[in-house]
Amino acid sequence: MPSVRRPPNMIRLPRPVFVHSEDLPEDSASRAHAHPWGQFSWASSGTLVVRTPTSSQVAPPQRAVWVPPGMMHGVENIGRAEMRSLYIDAGVATFAPPHCRVLSVTPLTRELIQAFSALPPQYDETGPDGRLVAVLLDQLAILPEAGFSLPWPTEARLAGVCQAIQAAPDDRRDMAAWAASAGMTERTLGRLFLRQTGLTFGRWRRRARVLAALAVLEAGGSVTSAALECGYEAPSAFIAAFKNAFGVTPGEYVRGR
Repeated sequence: MPSVRRPPNMIRLPRPVFVHSEDLPEDSASRAHAHPWGQFSWASSGTLVVRTPTSSQVAPPQRAVWVPPGMMHGVENIGRAEMRSLYIDAGVATFAPPHCRVLSVTPLTRELIQAFSALPPQYDETGPDGRLVAVLLDQLAILPEAGFSLPWPTEARLAGVCQAIQAAPDDRRDMAAWAASAGMTERTLGRLFLRQTGLTFGRWRRRARVLAALAVLEAGGSVTSAALECGYEAPSAFIAAFKNAFGVTPGEYVRGR
């Protein structure tokens, strides 16, 4: 079981942008919570998983998760993680949409975050520190979105299917069997899935599997073990699915970390 940590107890931000730095022990999790400011969470090492009532986001190194103001969420990490969370006042967070998303962090943005992390909480907004923050916000606004999000259905039977798939990504039951387990026809399952998640059942399960494989790779597992643990009959099929989702092969991903 992961250790549970309390989120920072803050009433207001000392400045429109504030950084909270944490060195997280292996496999820890925060309680679900919400706050009036946006949160941009990036881990220089380890993998973050952000869960909301309607989706889950997986952010390996070089990725970050944006959580809009007021959204209920919890943050987990796979392995040890060095996390930097930028808390951004709602008044200056207008660059981001009102939904969670995973972003690819550029080298420039990474260095700006590191530099900002060294500033005092009440930095001079009118001097060089304030200008650094302005550049940081400009860079956050143009970060490309990555396909590491997994939309979550609100219909109870579909949510039960999704939870079962996430718990056992190597379960190879076909769509008809999953529909029967949920007490509905295959056609109804497919129609509801597309309506509630924006993805077909097959595409949702493929994305859930490759996201689960990230955890295996982050823990030091081989490509073969990641493939088998996540429901692929052969490593070649897993490699093709992984590259289709993330643009690199599992081996290239591990070497690039």
